[in-house]
Amino acid sequence: MKQYFTTSKLIVTLFAPLCLFSACNSSNSKTANAADSTKADTGEKTKYLSQPLISSIYTADPSTHVFNGKIYIYPSHDINAGIPENDNGDHFAMKDYHILSMDSVGGKVTDNGVALDIKDIPWAGRQLWAPDVAFKDGTYYLYFPVKDKKDVFHIGVATSASPVGPFKAEPEPIAGSYSIDPAVFTDSDGKTYMYFGGIWGGQLQRWINGKYDANGSKTDSKQEDAPAISCKVALLKPDMKSFDGAVKDAVIVDSLGKPLLTKDHDRRFFEGSWMHKYNGKYYLTYSTGDTHFLCYAIGDSPLGPFTYKGVFMKPVQGWTTHHSIIEVKGKWYIFYHDTQLSGKTHLRNVKVTTLEHNADGSIKLIDPFL
Repeated sequence: MKQYFTTSKLIVTLFAPLCLFSACNSSNSKTANAADSTKADTGEKTKYLSQPLISSIYTADPSTHVFNGKIYIYPSHDINAGIPENDNGDHFAMKDYHILSMDSVGGKVTDNGVALDIKDIPWAGRQLWAPDVAFKDGTYYLYFPVKDKKDVFHIGVATSASPVGPFKAEPEPIAGSYSIDPAVFTDSDGKTYMYFGGIWGGQLQRWINGKYDANGSKTDSKQEDAPAISCKVALLKPDMKSFDGAVKDAVIVDSLGKPLLTKDHDRRFFEGSWMHKYNGKYYLTYSTGDTHFLCYAIGDSPLGPFTYKGVFMKPVQGWTTHHSIIEVKGKWYIFYHDTQLSGKTHLRNVKVTTLEHNADGSIKLIDPFL
């Protein structure tokens, strides 16, 4: 969900061979910026595929759902906290959530105000990052990652009778939860799963042995030839407030069934997972982080394993992206973010464009620039 560089130019504008054969095969994210300024240096004006949905506040990481025929967007609320950028993402100091809504894609977007503030979460310390929402039996459940008072990310839940809140947080985080980027998926059988996790600033690499190691590696780079750290998945109990059993790995494998490796920065999971189901198959989509791609992998079960299939969105302006995919009246859409309004990676804006599944089940490649 977050971006962690300290460099000043963080604009990825071209899906170029330089990226593919240099930056995208290196764990040093600064290398990726060698191609960042190409379009700007030529004097060519950037043309975007879509425009920001709202400009009155900065929004990012849009988790989008359709409730009662209306579209609701649950984004992060970016603010300028004046904190210097670093690889831990401390400059992403968000403090509340604003929920957006619209009757249709392309229609008027409404900012419904503050739905939950960090000061109203009893166990919270700082950094209220990318949320998601689920609905069951008249109640809306807002899932959110935030660092506790010991500066460790966990995932909490808050409830409301309205999709726009206000939401009331539970007094403690979900037992057994950790890291960031909760994405909640309810299958056709009524079972609900949470996908979550992010490496680097998301701290997932510090949970390798099942317990948080504050002295663990800041990145996963020390394990380049080992299987990549997996996105996590947990079945939710019917109360929607707790995990039903152990957290599992949502393993992504190659065409031969072998897990992707840490050094495979073009394909391995980094953060920002999302699940959608199409023609009976489970599509795990996610960001590769330091190589800026949105990728997808397909499985026969919501628990995986998921076979890597490819990139479905080229790099946006900014360092990475965090998305959601929904179906509205038979058409599919992807909600994502970039930095068109501010040009700063920690002050982002939410966008939407169409997403197409090809006849063979693959996803048509999206270029965020015209």
